[in-house]
Amino acid sequence: MSSVATSHNSEGPADSLPGLPRPRMSRQAGSRTAGSRSQGSRDNLNGWAFAAPFLAFFLVFLVWPLLYGLYMSLTGKSLTGANDSLIGLANYSEALADSDMWHSLGNTLYFTVISTVPLVVVALVMAALVNVGLPAQWLWRLSYFAPYLLASTVVSLFFTWMYNPQLGLINDSLAKIGLPKVAWLNDPGVAMWAIVIATLWWTVGFNFLLYLAAMQNIPAQHYEAASLDGAGAWRQFFSITLPQLAPTTVMIVLLQILASLKIFDQVYQMTAGGPGGATRPVVQYIFETGFTGYRLGYSAAISYIFFGLIVAVSVIQFFITRRRSA
Repeated sequence: MSSVATSHNSEGPADSLPGLPRPRMSRQAGSRTAGSRSQGSRDNLNGWAFAAPFLAFFLVFLVWPLLYGLYMSLTGKSLTGANDSLIGLANYSEALADSDMWHSLGNTLYFTVISTVPLVVVALVMAALVNVGLPAQWLWRLSYFAPYLLASTVVSLFFTWMYNPQLGLINDSLAKIGLPKVAWLNDPGVAMWAIVIATLWWTVGFNFLLYLAAMQNIPAQHYEAASLDGAGAWRQFFSITLPQLAPTTVMIVLLQILASLKIFDQVYQMTAGGPGGATRPVVQYIFETGFTGYRLGYSAAISYIFFGLIVAVSVIQFFITRRRSA
């Protein structure tokens, strides 16, 4: 009895009954299983083959520079080749006590704060004007988005001439209406605002396009129902359009903050960080420390401090977005 019970428990009900044939896997089913496995292996190989060029570029131009820059920040590496040995966290300690670094970081944060709000609000107004059905919409879209396609050098040169104290169009217009001329790029209290205006004209078209696409995806039934309930245009805008645009607004604010934190081109070309360092962003300070002061290790340490700030901002934005969506 014990041997029969053991056989029954190990083989299953069908195998323990005498006279019944054992189930066998057909050769056709086995060949199909083997064929599916080989097909899956070939698909995996094809996928890795297609991804290999991207992975190679990713490792060579992103992962390796990231790791090597971290190593460089722990050394005294210089363009002169002197003192390439490890010095630990000395660069980070010096950077945290560097008043010039904190001043340039403050300029970057100041630019981010005063540029993000108009770049979001103006883009929203522009998208709302186009979305209401103005005639020749293609012309409005082109005129709003076209500046975004220009190179930073073109935009910087254009506004440098516009801001010229003697020959610039802006000061000439102010003089014609009896207002005093402004030293747009030479006054420490005005220069940053002049850069914000240039940046607004240059990049607001991208945010406008995102807002316009989001507005056109709002179902028309919402507005029809609101009209039947007696809601006017302003009521519809604040009760329907703005709530529906909340995810787009969060995305635009996040993208704009990250872009503003990395500002360099227009500042370097319009003011070179002046006057008196009033507009110098932290990216320019990193550049000058590494390639003008020849201190590559120290500039790398500042870069990673700034990188930590950007990561912190991204994490905060992520949690805010997740909390709102929940």
